Amino acid sequence: MLSFEEILQRIEIEIKEIPLGYPPKTLFDPIEYILSLGGKRIRPALALMACNMYSDDIEKVIKPALGMEVFHNFTLLHDDLMDEADKRRNKPTVHKVWNANTAILSGDAMLIVAYQLIGQTAPAHLKEILDVFTQTAIEICCGQQYDMEFEARTRVTEEEYLEMIRLKTAVLLACCLKTGAILGGASSHDVQHLYDFGINAGIAFQLQDDLLDVYGNAETFGKNIGGDIIVNKKTFLLINAFEKASENRRKTLSGWIAKKDFDPAEKIAVFTEIYNELNIRSLTEVKIKAYYTAAQNHLCALSISAERSAVLKGVCDKLMYRKL
Repeated sequence: MLSFEEILQRIEIEIKEIPLGYPPKTLFDPIEYILSLGGKRIRPALALMACNMYSDDIEKVIKPALGMEVFHNFTLLHDDLMDEADKRRNKPTVHKVWNANTAILSGDAMLIVAYQLIGQTAPAHLKEILDVFTQTAIEICCGQQYDMEFEARTRVTEEEYLEMIRLKTAVLLACCLKTGAILGGASSHDVQHLYDFGINAGIAFQLQDDLLDVYGNAETFGKNIGGDIIVNKKTFLLINAFEKASENRRKTLSGWIAKKDFDPAEKIAVFTEIYNELNIRSLTEVKIKAYYTAAQNHLCALSISAERSAVLKGVCDKLMYRKL
């Protein structure tokens, strides 16, 4: 079996070989740019790992795995445009380097390239893989729409938020695992358990990101601490703070959310103090553990030996137990 490092090396080589040389070059330059910014490459890696758990031949999953990575970066490109974000992985976003119209059109081209790559799946499994991917793509759009609607709402329930992150984040991880498992020859029983593993792990990862945004170390987290607080993002922590806070504390939170001009450090300090008072960190950690335990149970239910799933488990554990 391949190590995670070997899988990542193969992915980076293959990404550089994606054919993007059609004229006009100006349409494809932004695609090459965003793909060159790197990232964890966790989605194509999940597809390769899932396939490798059942087969030593990973060639059959390379193209669809690349398609998933191109699609993921397409969603980031359009998300950045919708959010008017200036930076992506500490580099200027596509619409800042070029312009909004170029970002839209190049993003559209990325979606088509993703389908071209996934379309190179072996004929015996092509319809099944396309069906899984297309359903996932629609669900991600639904998740993004919920996320945008939540920005304009005063209150969001915990259940609504968990469904949003399932759609926006978890389903693509699950799709990659399911794709790899199908192409690796896994049984339908194992395919479903790997999909469910991806859903539960994906939700746990996002909740962990919510927690790290407040309590993480900026160097190890890779982002500035308190970013979600500054932009009033409806995270698991904020939603539960509103649910558990006294009326006075709710007014304090609402007052800061309504402010247009403020000291970011002061706002972060106020929110963190309220979270500490309400024991929100512990509440979030309990929820994370519940989802990740559910994920591990699905992994344990697979019909293969623990040795065959060790690489996948190790990678996900590393993501899950990032230092605060």
